Amino acid sequence: MAAVRLENITTGFLNRDYLQTSFGKLPLKAIFRAAKNIELDTHLQEEVADAEPGKPARVLDDLNLTVPDGKTFVVVGPSGCGKSTLLRVIAGLQEYGGRVYYDEEDVGPVDPGDRYIGMVFQNYALYPHFKSRDNLGFFFKMHQTADSEAEERIRVTSEIMGIGFKELLKRKPGTLSGGEQQRVAIARAIVRRPRVFLFDEPLSNLDAKLRVKTRTEIKRLLTKFGITAVYVTHDQTEAAALADKIAVMHKGKIEQVATYGELLNRPANMFVADFIGSPPMNIFRNGIIKNGRLEISAEFAVPLPIPIKKNRKDGQKLGLGIRPAEISPADTGQSSNLIRIKGTVMVIEPDFAMRIQTLHVKGRETEFKAVGPASLPVKRGQEMEFAFKAESCYYFNTEDKKLIYPID
Repeated sequence: MAAVRLENITTGFLNRDYLQTSFGKLPLKAIFRAAKNIELDTHLQEEVADAEPGKPARVLDDLNLTVPDGKTFVVVGPSGCGKSTLLRVIAGLQEYGGRVYYDEEDVGPVDPGDRYIGMVFQNYALYPHFKSRDNLGFFFKMHQTADSEAEERIRVTSEIMGIGFKELLKRKPGTLSGGEQQRVAIARAIVRRPRVFLFDEPLSNLDAKLRVKTRTEIKRLLTKFGITAVYVTHDQTEAAALADKIAVMHKGKIEQVATYGELLNRPANMFVADFIGSPPMNIFRNGIIKNGRLEISAEFAVPLPIPIKKNRKDGQKLGLGIRPAEISPADTGQSSNLIRIKGTVMVIEPDFAMRIQTLHVKGRETEFKAVGPASLPVKRGQEMEFAFKAESCYYFNTEDKKLIYPID
């Protein structure tokens, strides 16, 4: 295995004013507006369409990232932020500026086929006319490896993959379930003894139960063998379960690298706070300081912590963040020190496993989410009062969006 280090990675796609299609020359902007099902996501569409003709639209923007040897880094972020492009850069499938190192080796001049990486995709990419055993053995045929070595590597890999895997080797992909195909795809990557594993949303096509089972299997393999892995997913539960560290991406940049708990408790900025969590943090972006309090749209005001009082003046703006779990339906018996806010319940999302319900609430000028017990009788359209502690609040700069309190 190898540590992976990316230094000052910049990459993108060239924009042409017009693209030759079967319908003739069409403007790129028109194509992006019309092709809703194109797998070129929102950020990328905007970047490419707005770039000057002949100049690259940036997808990864001076990105730096280090994945220690034997660790699993999960990359999360909104669609089009550059997650899959990041994997292609590590694999050598995408041209880029900057440096990519495996341990201390600059692999820029090394062809993708010689980097000894294992890639596992969302669509499995198995050869349908080969049996599973031949899918695993294709690598050895291409490298003219001795049959005895190939058979031994397949045998060891089958044992690694666990109970029942040997039976799959006799069958073609078309006769396998989605989960079984994914097991074969992972085994095909393992049998190569790669230096680095790259996973591009490998569980997206599986149903919920199978996704949990396969996720557990992947975690077992990564942990047992200390595999260096970069894993892209949209699923935060998946990220929290698999990751040693999570990298949050936004518009081609890494916003923060931390454990899931650290991302929840100390988000680096408004974007991370608004993205991480289920549900994510409530963000009130334009609070105004007045008489030692932060006023939010004349609906409620929060007394400022002493460190902020000392460094901020009346009239300055700050963003305020509150986790939905910290806002709950108010009780007449609660302390008078709690901050109270009224609103109308617009949407109710029950979570029977956790015995809670998430309430989407509309105030006079704000919208927020709150969490209450599942047993609480609530109806859509009901007006309610909610309460939270001032100590549970997060404060952000409105200019650079960075967290300013609390910080360690």
